[in-house]
Amino acid sequence: MPKVRIAIVGAGMGGLAAAAALTRAGHEVRVHEQAAALGEVGVGMHLTPNGTRILQRWGLGDALRARAVRPEAMEVREWAGGTTLVRRPMGEAWTAEFGAPYYTVHRADLHALLLGLLPPGTVRVGHRLERFTDAEDGVRLEFADGGVDEADVLIGADGVHSVVRHALHGPGTPVFTGQSAFRGLVARRDVPHLPGDTVLVWAGPDARMLLYPVRGGEQLTFVAIVPAGEGRPESWSEPGDLGALAAAFTGWNEDVTALVAAVRQARRWDLHDREPLASWGRGAVTLLGDAAHPMLPHHGQGVGQAVEDAAVLAHFLGAPHPPHARAGGRRGRIAEALHRYEAVRRPHTTRVQLGSRDGGSQRLRPTADGAAPKDSMSSLVQDVSWIQRHDAEADLPEAAVPAGAPA
Repeated sequence: MPKVRIAIVGAGMGGLAAAAALTRAGHEVRVHEQAAALGEVGVGMHLTPNGTRILQRWGLGDALRARAVRPEAMEVREWAGGTTLVRRPMGEAWTAEFGAPYYTVHRADLHALLLGLLPPGTVRVGHRLERFTDAEDGVRLEFADGGVDEADVLIGADGVHSVVRHALHGPGTPVFTGQSAFRGLVARRDVPHLPGDTVLVWAGPDARMLLYPVRGGEQLTFVAIVPAGEGRPESWSEPGDLGALAAAFTGWNEDVTALVAAVRQARRWDLHDREPLASWGRGAVTLLGDAAHPMLPHHGQGVGQAVEDAAVLAHFLGAPHPPHARAGGRRGRIAEALHRYEAVRRPHTTRVQLGSRDGGSQRLRPTADGAAPKDSMSSLVQDVSWIQRHDAEADLPEAAVPAGAPA
């Protein structure tokens, strides 16, 4: 397809990944971000092989090795006594098994790397989308400051509370899990008894503590999953009550209580997701990342799935089209490309999204007698191995949906 003018709403991880993939494919890309300045806040995140293999193809392999951490192992430890129940090597063993590295990385570091792939001026801040219209001659975007933009394609990459998703599908209903996640960073020097090269999980009867290194192991990201009261609002940035965090881990082993004592600041994230959509887009408009498939963090796949989305979308916006799409002119070719993108990606992300509801570290809860579940680590790895082995680009010519096939 000849060069397409593409407007992306949202300059988070998904929006920047989409912009990078589409720019590499030769399209004209503009990213509209509602914040007044660029910058990613937050803590660490998991970047699993299904995402890193694509980022390496985009030329970020050396930068990831320099900025991220490749953990040497994952350990499950007993919540009360602190003994190591099981240890699984990662590092080179994980790379060999899944075909690409597993990294833990600070969100701001990955955000900066993705931004560095874009030509200057690609991202426009202070642009809060209010409405859009999709017509035969293109998509018109209108912003809160009175500005407008026109494009051939609109991609909503503006997160769970996506304006684009709302316009296409309505507000949706959050699905609350009854759990909250406290998240934050501690300096490794404040907890020198804890390793700087290992993913740690302590799984108790009602709560879990996860810990992993970022920024060369100088900082550790913690994620504490605790019960939450009913009716809590959907928030990603509520200040975390450190007293409530400490109370949730009273009576746990000394490593965990020392970790909690070292926390100076945390955010509380009440864990919601949405039911999978029956379709993502319409005409020349589609969704990507959390706007399309918001999911719980238990598989560590929020960013990985957005990167996969970006790669597949760029493929189909550059792929040859069947005669019936060519006969529909430029708009017909665009609509067909977006249809094929969704038809390939939506079944996959739906499976990941639904699987994350009861997967990941949730499988490590101790049994009634306080012991770790039998083969708990094997179960956890098996739970995500199909996701991490997936290469979203490898078989796309064969995976392409026949023209006009239902999504």
